[in-house]
Amino acid sequence: MASLNRFWIFAGALAATIGALTVAFWLGSASFDARRYSQHYGRLAKVMHEKPSADRLTLGLAAEGTELLKAATKAEDKEQILLARGGARLAEIREKAARYPELRVYLAGDMLYFVFFDREGVMRDFTCVSR
Repeated sequence: MASLNRFWIFAGALAATIGALTVAFWLGSASFDARRYSQHYGRLAKVMHEKPSADRLTLGLAAEGTELLKAATKAEDKEQILLARGGARLAEIREKAARYPELRVYLAGDMLYFVFFDREGVMRDFTCVSR
């Protein structure tokens, strides 16, 4: 009888420990994702205030190791990119892509930058998407 009680105490302690660890890892992961997204968003928001041209932005990002994946000006090409890489933000990106004549997609680590340019080639909007 005593060994049965010890078993249930041990099983309960183990379950509580596993539950606490699961919650801790889940909270850590969620907070890391939020911080990562806010850093990328802040980076692009700061750059957008400078109103860079498409070429200047591409050169600046390349100097930091961010690769240009695709550039599109035709609606069909934009749609192809969106379907392949838009993910959960597809509707938002599609709406912005319809407003601006040029879309460029950059790979920054584990984040995709969808950057939109006006007719003069000036950065006007962006969306970050986690890969």
